[in-house]
Amino acid sequence: MSINQAHRLSVAPMMDWTDRNCRAFHRALSARALLYTEMVTAPAVIHGDRDRLLGFDAVEHPVALQLGGSDPAQLAEAAKIGEAYGYDEINLNVGCPSDRVQSGRFGACLMREPELVADCMAAIREAVSVPATVKCRIGVDDQDPEVSLFATVDASAAVGIDSFVVHARKAWLKGLSPKENRDVPPLDYGLVRRLKRERPHLTICINGGIGDLDQAEAHLKADDGVQLDGVMLGRAAYHEPALMGQVDRRIFGEATPDVDVFEALERYRPYMAARLDEGANLASMTRHMLGLMHGRAGARAFRRILTVEGVKPGAGLEAVDRAVEAVREAEARRARLGETDEAA
Repeated sequence: MSINQAHRLSVAPMMDWTDRNCRAFHRALSARALLYTEMVTAPAVIHGDRDRLLGFDAVEHPVALQLGGSDPAQLAEAAKIGEAYGYDEINLNVGCPSDRVQSGRFGACLMREPELVADCMAAIREAVSVPATVKCRIGVDDQDPEVSLFATVDASAAVGIDSFVVHARKAWLKGLSPKENRDVPPLDYGLVRRLKRERPHLTICINGGIGDLDQAEAHLKADDGVQLDGVMLGRAAYHEPALMGQVDRRIFGEATPDVDVFEALERYRPYMAARLDEGANLASMTRHMLGLMHGRAGARAFRRILTVEGVKPGAGLEAVDRAVEAVREAEARRARLGETDEAA
């Protein structure tokens, strides 16, 4: 799969959310979407528990490792380790606005140092044979995004990097919390489209505020003569994962039926069983499924069963079965009521 194809739709790296269990679940819904790890710092990769930090299941492919850091040598070493683990892409985080990344001189604060970003990317690119990519904001604090975004992209492009995911907001490192930074700074989709228009040879994917597949498809249209290369979904894919079941058909043009929620759970079941056998607790997997039945009859019962029964010591797949059955029963009741109304 080429990098352009892989980037046509991707699921954003989200701290404490997109762990290996989440990614395996999302893969049960879409075979084509590119999945990202949570951000892992280069020193943690080098010195930490690598199997815990980097371990993933083969079902997750294609999957990208997102690194955090600002030391080119460390990032190169971490990238090599990631490639050896089997990741399909190495991505550098130049967008996270948390206090932790500010104190560590990585994440969004690197928007102020485009040449350092370029040095880091040059080192990563030299270290690995898989694609090396950047995820960035359009700027930070009082920067002019028309300057900061182009400076960051152009510096990395000059060292051979050709693929960028752009979150179309500034990050305010002073005055806004990380949560507020996901919503408060205004979106500037037009600037990202201008970047693609003026740098047509680069792969440009857009991220930020994209709430459903209708919006994703709109971003991928070339009505203004600009053809973006991909869309990255974040919270929409997490909170309403059922939409991922339509991705392969609607975004990638696959001639395959959509994956419904019940089929997705059957696909995810062998993974859950294997992880339970390894000693994982059920809640570590089912917590990513709580929004799966959003908008359906029985959704509340589904969430309640998984959150109450799924956290009990020794909880197994029977809890998932009960949650699914609650939805099926609620939908059957709704259907019977509908038939009664029609007969009346």
